[in-house]
Amino acid sequence: MILIPEHEYELTAIRAQGAGGQNVNKVSSAIHLRFDIAASTLSDWLKARLLHSKDNRITSEGVLVLKAQQYRTQEANKKDAIKRLHEIVNTANQVKPTRYATRPSYGSKQRRLETKTIRGQIKQMRGKITGE
Repeated sequence: MILIPEHEYELTAIRAQGAGGQNVNKVSSAIHLRFDIAASTLSDWLKARLLHSKDNRITSEGVLVLKAQQYRTQEANKKDAIKRLHEIVNTANQVKPTRYATRPSYGSKQRRLETKTIRGQIKQMRGKITGE
């Protein structure tokens, strides 16, 4: 797990959007987090991986911008923004193993065909009974 030092990202308090009554116009409870990927101390491999990801929160200058306004307090929104930043970086750090194509075994093919035959027979029995 990668932890990012506090001096590498910038937190700015802004007014939150949406409902909130009179309080929403007075208090700056939302947080803008700006993280410059290129200027960070992350490894070059991880920087490249983050910059080439198709995340629309990363600007053309290579700055990751997160807006946290889920909670009513500024402190809770700060924690949320930092947690989301760590999640994004740690997700980019994980490499999924290469998937190799495999084929179904002979036995699994036979079992599938057997169940298909049985189901077909059951459905055939549902037809109308013709009297003589």
